[in-house]
Amino acid sequence: MRFTDLDLPAPLRAALTTRGYLEATPVQSDVLNAALAGRDLLVSSRTGSGKTVAFGLTLAPLLLAAPEHRAGPAGHPKALVMAPTRELAMQVERELQWLFAGTGLRTVACVGGVPFGPQARALEGGAHLVVGTPGRLCDHLDRGTLHLEGLAAVVLDEADEMLDMGFREELERVLDATPAERRTLMFSATLPVEVTRLASRYQKDPARVAATPVAEAHADIAWIAHVIAWRERERAVVNVLRHHEAPAALVFCATREGVAHRRRAVQRDHPHVAQDHPEGQRPAHGDAPAVSQLRDEVVVARGPGRSNPTLAPGREERGAQEGEHDHHEPQRATHGARTLTHPVTRPPSAIRRGASRERRFTTPDQGV
Repeated sequence: MRFTDLDLPAPLRAALTTRGYLEATPVQSDVLNAALAGRDLLVSSRTGSGKTVAFGLTLAPLLLAAPEHRAGPAGHPKALVMAPTRELAMQVERELQWLFAGTGLRTVACVGGVPFGPQARALEGGAHLVVGTPGRLCDHLDRGTLHLEGLAAVVLDEADEMLDMGFREELERVLDATPAERRTLMFSATLPVEVTRLASRYQKDPARVAATPVAEAHADIAWIAHVIAWRERERAVVNVLRHHEAPAALVFCATREGVAHRRRAVQRDHPHVAQDHPEGQRPAHGDAPAVSQLRDEVVVARGPGRSNPTLAPGREERGAQEGEHDHHEPQRATHGARTLTHPVTRPPSAIRRGASRERRFTTPDQGV
């Protein structure tokens, strides 16, 4: 389906054309189906499928006034998008900003790891749409700086990941503060029982949209496990990087200390590996210092003509998602398919079309 065939507001159609988006992806076509207009949606769709544009276009009728398709004066937010991490929330805000650039829509990001004051002042100045993480949104509710009584729609992006990260209470707190008469859209790579329970409590007769069937959710990823002796793990990582000489690679460790240790081993073959703080911010109100530091401890390699590995702790792959990565190498076997699939399905959304999407991971022989 081409975007020109859809009844979209002219400013949004122009933004899509400028970006070179001509054909709607399956998830975009599905959620924009006229038969689903106004309904709550429970959408299973993998990362990189275009779901941010999908829910952005879905929210447009609630945010823009016809016939000019302008946002009007900014006050209390009309729509709220929740995402599991600071990096993803900020990426979502950037996507929505270019999509609504010609409409006068004002967005505010409410995320942890950055000072609270500027966010509070931005909210006081008015916003049509707020994008945030559950913890920081609760902070704003506690301080009275976020008002949700005027919401017309709520979007949960990667609902399964937010629940897996332990944000159930925060999600329920935020959702309980929203009007009963609202549209609720849930997007999730997988649909475990926790997600369906949340949907049954906070959605009204939701339409199930399987934009990516469960069996095909990660069909573009090759899974290869290297069973190795624990003492050989550092050498195994270096050898895999040497063998593939990928333009870029991601290596994730369980802890920040693991990143620092592994960095020293990798530096012997990749001397350009260096430590970077993508957001340039230190811990702030609403984030435990250790969590915020983990989020910022990303090792980025630079240097043309060589493999450029990026090392990051645990779930902090969100901070490295803007590049092009051909390999993904967790350092331990993860426990459970859902835990495994989430960390490795973020990078494909940033990979250029036609590039290898193979992911390799090494595991110790204990407990595999």
